[in-house]
Amino acid sequence: MNETLKTQSKKQPYSRPQTLWQSGKNKIQRPCIWMQAGVGSKKGCNHYHDCTTCKYDAAMTKLAAAGKHISWQDAMRKKDSRDRTCRHTLTQRADHRICPMNYNCSRCDFDQLFEDSLSPNTGHAMVKMTDIKGFKLPNGYYFHSGHTWACIDSGGIIRIGMDDFAFKVLGNPDNFDLPLTGQELNQNKPGWGIKRNRNLADILSPVNGVITKVNPSVKTTPNLSGKLPYQDGWLFTVHNSDIKRAVKHLMADEDSVEWLNREITTLEDMIEDVAGPLAADGGVLTHDIYGNLPGLGWGNLTRTFLKTGSRFK
Repeated sequence: MNETLKTQSKKQPYSRPQTLWQSGKNKIQRPCIWMQAGVGSKKGCNHYHDCTTCKYDAAMTKLAAAGKHISWQDAMRKKDSRDRTCRHTLTQRADHRICPMNYNCSRCDFDQLFEDSLSPNTGHAMVKMTDIKGFKLPNGYYFHSGHTWACIDSGGIIRIGMDDFAFKVLGNPDNFDLPLTGQELNQNKPGWGIKRNRNLADILSPVNGVITKVNPSVKTTPNLSGKLPYQDGWLFTVHNSDIKRAVKHLMADEDSVEWLNREITTLEDMIEDVAGPLAADGGVLTHDIYGNLPGLGWGNLTRTFLKTGSRFK
């Protein structure tokens, strides 16, 4: 069990426009669009650029309507036409682009395309990873104990997938039984399934929400999720009106690292029961542990790590 499987993804980094607020001590990870337009004070966005449900945006819009200050759109309209930057550039979600619609976003084809299609598929090519005995753990993701993850994208979209541990233990699936767009998911309840040969397993949903998009790539190429579980292998996106509450009970940062370490220890104990002692240094566990050691039992592995048990076709 000391073989190593190295899966690497080499992609060009996502280029973001530079602004005053990205340098030195002024760096803000998610700048508020009101600040970028020069209306609001220095402020970072804590609502994932989902302005439609943002209390700060609603308050600022109300004050603008009352004549207390101008709207961010009017502030941008006062600029020279060459400096009227697209709102998606202002929020650093798109490369530099001039607004051709005078900030009438509802009439802009690019805005609709970005919100409906481009935004849910960008920003994940250069995920920073922590390696724990050969298992990858991305920074900034939230984890469920059933080895699923949630990641909050710009615009308040929650992306869902399964973790690297699950695929290395169970191997690449032959197929997924994914939910349909519009279907409601319930946290800690089976939300979809995976299949390998005659083995089936239900997967617990990490969050509540309504499916907004299913990744078409994993429908046609299921093993993409095993190769790039945190990037192109995401499964679907969901909408939840209360994002912070949706991920409140999930693990992140140090908690997820400690949890994964415990899971690896449990796995090592299971392997030793079947195959004997591992190398003194622990080694690096290979991809497709179940395929190499079927004696571990599909049902045993899914009950222990996915918390759901198994089915057979």
